[in-house]
This record gives sequence, C-alpha cells and structure tokens, in this order.
Amino acid sequence: MATAALPAAHQQPSDKEIRLVIAASSAGTVFEWYDFFIYGTLAALIGQAFFPAGNETLQLLLVWAGFAVGFGFRPLGAILFGYLGDKLGRKYTFLITVTLMGIATAGVGLVPDAATIGLVAPAIVILFRILQGLALGGEYGGAAIYVAEHAPPEKRGYYTSYIQASVVGGFVLSIAVVLLCRWAIPPEEFADWGWRIPFLLSLILLAISLWMRLKLSESPVFRAMKEAGETAKNPFTESFTYPGNKKRIFVALFGVTGILTTIWYTAFFSGLSFLRGPMRVEEHTVELILLAAGLIAMGFYIVVGKWSDRVGRKKPIVIGALLTLLLLFPVFWGMGSLANPGLARAAEANPVVVSGPECSTDPFAELFGRQQSRCGQILETLTASGVRYQVVEGGTVGLTVGGAAVPLAEEWFADGEARRNGLQQALSAAGFDFSRQSPPLGNILGILALLLVLGGLSALTYGTVAALLSEMFPPRIRYSSMSIPYHIGAGYLGGFLPLISGFIVARTGDVYAGLWYTWAVVAFGVIVAIWGIPSGPPRDFADEIS
Repeated sequence: MATAALPAAHQQPSDKEIRLVIAASSAGTVFEWYDFFIYGTLAALIGQAFFPAGNETLQLLLVWAGFAVGFGFRPLGAILFGYLGDKLGRKYTFLITVTLMGIATAGVGLVPDAATIGLVAPAIVILFRILQGLALGGEYGGAAIYVAEHAPPEKRGYYTSYIQASVVGGFVLSIAVVLLCRWAIPPEEFADWGWRIPFLLSLILLAISLWMRLKLSESPVFRAMKEAGETAKNPFTESFTYPGNKKRIFVALFGVTGILTTIWYTAFFSGLSFLRGPMRVEEHTVELILLAAGLIAMGFYIVVGKWSDRVGRKKPIVIGALLTLLLLFPVFWGMGSLANPGLARAAEANPVVVSGPECSTDPFAELFGRQQSRCGQILETLTASGVRYQVVEGGTVGLTVGGAAVPLAEEWFADGEARRNGLQQALSAAGFDFSRQSPPLGNILGILALLLVLGGLSALTYGTVAALLSEMFPPRIRYSSMSIPYHIGAGYLGGFLPLISGFIVARTGDVYAGLWYTWAVVAFGVIVAIWGIPSGPPRDFADEIS
C-alpha cells in the first residue's frame, strides 16, 4: 500500500519554523502533563479533601485509584483523538486536547470537599480525571507526530526528544508550583485551601499554550496526504487491518510503552511516594530533591534522543531495560538507607514479629464494609508507618519487638489513630524513629544521585520513543496507530502502577515489594523489544517492515 510522496515545498521547514514547532509543542506538553501530574504531586491533600477514610493506607489507595482512573480513559482518548488527528489534522486535534485538559484541571480546584457535599465530591473529581485522561490520550501522539513530521530524518530523534523531556518538565513544573505555593501560604492555610491554587493556575497555562499553538501551521506530511487525497477513511479500523500493523502495535505496547512507562512512574512517582511515605522524609525536602532530579534528568532525554539518530532507536531502549532489571532494587535500597537509616537499623536490631489468626491485611475492607481482622489492623498500621515485620502462626494476636512482647491495648482495635500512636510509641522505645526526617546534606546528595540513576534509565527507554513510534507506522494512520498502544500501555501498565505497587506493599508489609511489578513488566518488555524493534540506523516507515 503506497503512501503519499511529499511535495518538495513541504519537505524542508525553515529553521525558524522548526524552532517554533518544537517550542510550541514542548510547551503545550509541559502544561498538559503539569495538569495531569499535579493530582499525584498533591496526593496526600487530595486524599484528605475528597477521599476521607479510616486509615492512611486506604486513603492513599483511594487517591491512587482516582489517579489510575484518568489513565484508564487514556486509550479511549487515543482512539477518539487519533481518529480526528488522522482525519482532520494534527494541529487542530491537539488544540482541542489541551483545552479540555486545562478546563478539567481547573475544575478539580473548584470542587467542594467531601465534608461539604459528601460523596458527590469524589464523584466529580473522578469525572474530571476521566476528562483529563481523554485529553491526554490525544495530546502525546499529536505533539510527538507533529514534531516528527517536521523534523529532517537525521535529526528526528534529537528534535522529538524535547517532547519526551517535556513530560518530565510537566512533573517538575507541578513540584515547582507546589513549592512556591507552600512558601507563600502558611501550612495550615495551604492544607485547607491553598492546595487548590496549583489547579486553578492551569487556566493561565492553557491561555499560554493556546496562544503558542495557534501560531502553528499544519504538519507538512498531513498537508501532502490531504492534497493527494490519501487520508484514511477510518483510521481506527485501518490501524488493525493495515499489513503488518498488528505486530507493530504489539511491539509498541509491550516492547516500548510497557518498559518506558513503568520505569518512568517508578522513578518519579514511586520515588516521591517512597521518600515522603514510609521513609518519612520531610515534605519540602522530598519536593526539592525531586525538583532537582527532574530538572537535571530532562537533559538526559535530549542526549539520548540525539544519540539514537546515530545508533538507532533499539539500542538505548534495550540497554536501559536491562540495566533497570539489575539496578532497580539496589537503587531503592540505597535511597532507603540514606533517607531514614535509623529506621533500617532499628528494624535490624529489634526485628518486629506479628502473630495471630487471619494474619493478613485487607486494604479495601473498610471500603466494602468488611471487618479487618485484628492482626490485619496491626499489619496495616505497621506498613503505613514504614516498619518491616515478619508474620508467624499464632492462636492469639501478638506483637514482639526484639523478642520483647508489646502489650496491645483494647482501644487500638476500635480507633485507628490510637492504634497508630500507641504502636509508634512502643516501637520508639525500641529505637524506631517516626519523626519527619531531615537527612544531612551528604545523604540528600546521595538520594539525588540515585534518583538521577533512575532518571537516566528512564531517559534511555523514553528519549527515543516519539521518533521510533512515528517511524514504525504509516503516515495515513500514524496518529491512531501510535496513540492506541502508547496509551493502553501508559494508561494501564503505568497509570495503575502506584495503585498496584501500593496494594502489594500493603499486603506484604515490605515497602520494597511493589518494585516487583515494575521488574516483571520490564522483564517481559525487553524480550519483546529485542524481538520486535527494528535494529540498525533509524529508518522511516516502509511497507516491507513486518
């Protein structure tokens, strides 16, 4: 099946046009991902406002469930906006997506909390998350393809890497805005109403993004196809019927997106949650560390993208995935030992052992009206406190620390706050430190270095992807064909990562156990990548690629 040849006039945008294309597309991507990530950055306050629950673990899981809902709708957005992008054009489609995202994000900042309007509050928030997911499902493919179709082949990896770096830029911007708001607003007021300001700021970012993107012209590849009358009649159907495309979609889903998205969210969101949660590092410190790591890591994506123009797209992805399998657990172990060394030393010197019947956690028991067992209540509180434990068989519920029995007060099993305070007080006497941590400068620099290792792994597996996916699929169905597998992978394999890994941690009591989810997805993905991603120098789509 032939594809339209591009007229010469459409092949060489000027340097000024290229700079505008990269700047406008990247800025819009930064703003749109800011809108999406601000929810995760403010997860703790979102939980208190919209998802009140009887225990910290359930509250956080409900927040991450709301986070995952947005991702769950990304594939539908990819289908809808991919269709429009292949039928109507790249430019106007991602103008729609950025507008929808900005309005939905500002809406979250205007929703009254659950104390005011009850269950209607989380329902409205989830609705806005759905709209965000739909918008994001169309944004990435549009921005990536738009830049790729303007770029000369020998610089496509370099130019499109700015789109990948912009995804990190959205995360960095979300942290920077939160830090600025925390600095300007007293802590009590920020927790009460100030957290809404970062959501409302999305209206300003929307105005800037629209102003920049309205200056853009349509993609030269799409213009050429339209002039030749070769646009797809039904891009969604053709994505699955075009010769060889089913294999390409499979490879794009598991061998490309599955790898990059789980590494990305583990590096940044799991890193954020791990340090702020079980490691109990002071929130400002965590946010500053992540801000610095994100800013520095943005450069890695551009370096990798430029490198891929010489060595091909496959090599960086495979190298990054294999290194992740080797380094993932050691990096997090290292961060844990640097962030809260006293907690690790106390657990080693005075091991915590829990015994009793029905000794397993049920994180969603309260949500579904089930009764958490007494032993499960103890385990849930220990996990939320970042304490590792061992479970043994027993006829009655018991807890020992360093071999010494801890008396379990009856009121602990009726009041979660009393249980947390009582357990932490008993464990503090054995050397456990539950205060917010402010690690020394050397430890902070060590944590930063380890986060940069994760950032480097993410750059290797993500920096080349916009170019690779654009090259894998035929122009007439490119928007749909790359958006569908990308957003299924990013939406489900990556978007559900905080929820799945959090559930694994809650069930096992091991703060590192959730990393096995990332490890398994990457292990399968690297096999698919080695098998399915074209080797050798970069090359444009050709019908003979199977």
